[in-house]
Amino acid sequence: MTTARTSTRFLYIARHGEASQDETELTERGRRQAALLGERLRGIPLSAVHHGPLPRAAQTARLVHEGLSRDIPLQVSEEAGDYVPYVPSREELPEESADRLLGFVRQFPEDERNRGPELAGAAMARFTGVVSGDEPRHELVVTHAFLAAWFVRDALDAPAWRWLGLNHANAALTVVRYTPGRPAALVMVNDMGHLPAELRWTGFPPELRV
Repeated sequence: MTTARTSTRFLYIARHGEASQDETELTERGRRQAALLGERLRGIPLSAVHHGPLPRAAQTARLVHEGLSRDIPLQVSEEAGDYVPYVPSREELPEESADRLLGFVRQFPEDERNRGPELAGAAMARFTGVVSGDEPRHELVVTHAFLAAWFVRDALDAPAWRWLGLNHANAALTVVRYTPGRPAALVMVNDMGHLPAELRWTGFPPELRV
């Protein structure tokens, strides 16, 4: 019996660029962030750019796509959208931070909390793990802070609640490598090397900026 060949997947994860206050479009800074992200990824042999359905993610993905050197599929994906990927119980959380973390999660709409775990599971099935065939695959997912945190948590094999507290700046880049026979590896997290100083750290809690 022949064993199916599998190869490495490189998953590039980017949060959308800075959005307007009503989140209906990118700001001028957000558009610049997206364009610079596209320039950074120009030399990567991406096979597809996936993005969530909301305008800020879709606009970011289009601007990134325009900056690439190859014409590759630009695909909208509900799984790459904005939702709460996991709602922890109090028993899972550290006692000293349980109230704060549960209060944070409860501020989001009930529908977003209820549907989130199913969408997160679908995102993991679609975007993570090794790929079939002999060639490595490089894919970009333009998404939101919560799903980016969920991908990082999973790559670290951390408890499900630990997506909370993992922050991502606008247009920052995270890369996860999935190699046959090895655990997932974080290549980089929240990297802003492609952004000038004035475009860094937007969307990130001020007290955590360095």
